[in-house]
Amino acid sequence: MIVSIILISSLLSGCSEKILHAKTNPEQSEVSHKVQPDNENKDVETTDQRQNDVNQSVENLNPEEQAETPLVDQSSGEPPVDQTPDSPPVKNNDDSVQVISNPASIPVLVNKQNKLPDSYNPTDLVNTKIPFISGATNEKRKMRNVAATAINQLFSAAKDQGISLLGVSAYRSHETQTTLFNYYVTRDGYKKARNYSALPGTSEHETGLAIDVTGGNGKCAAEDCFGGTKEAIWLEKHAAEYGFIIRYPQGKDSITGYQYEPWHLRYVGKTIALEIMNAGITLEEYFNEVPVSN
Repeated sequence: MIVSIILISSLLSGCSEKILHAKTNPEQSEVSHKVQPDNENKDVETTDQRQNDVNQSVENLNPEEQAETPLVDQSSGEPPVDQTPDSPPVKNNDDSVQVISNPASIPVLVNKQNKLPDSYNPTDLVNTKIPFISGATNEKRKMRNVAATAINQLFSAAKDQGISLLGVSAYRSHETQTTLFNYYVTRDGYKKARNYSALPGTSEHETGLAIDVTGGNGKCAAEDCFGGTKEAIWLEKHAAEYGFIIRYPQGKDSITGYQYEPWHLRYVGKTIALEIMNAGITLEEYFNEVPVSN
């Protein structure tokens, strides 16, 4: 009997010590609560590290792969109006590309091998006095003064001969060309886009001396179907009389670096334009430049 009482007392004493120990060591009872936050922090750190890895991978992409990361809103079919990247999405590191020293020259040769300075902006831009397709921004309606006067005269002469024309796009700033090129890369891929769209700095539209046009019905604007229309035929015959050339003529893509664009007019002055038209040559050939490589 006495032994039983002693055993029961020992058991009760041990339980009391455990209970007392738990009460006097609250940190031990909270261990399980501390484990979860530590795990969550580890998850956050892992996610951050993955994002850093992704960012580092993007920075290490070559130019063509970087071009596949669009700078445009993919929810719409057009480049966002308010997007003006600070620099081209794809840099041309070809040593053969030269920066033009006289960008303000009227017959200046701008192509894939001859680029405008990044800071170049024509100082004599004025609004043309011709009709444009619906939605054309104010910037697109501008040209350098001498070219604007010439295009006004060309449109007036065409109208007198029963040919109705509309402007599509004239001047483009460096920022606008950047956005446009990015859009085409997103839509068609870098290599295909290079066949018909210029890298920022190599677009004639940045000179203020070029303009894309279409027929008065607004159809086939900057599209292949414009070729062969009565408006396109009239331009081939008469554009040079007003100082313009069809800058990218048919069958000359291996020389100009661009496919046939019957809608793209470039002002070079009447004397040079007539010489180029009569000889059936390109601006590259006029300056005895080597064919442009894609």
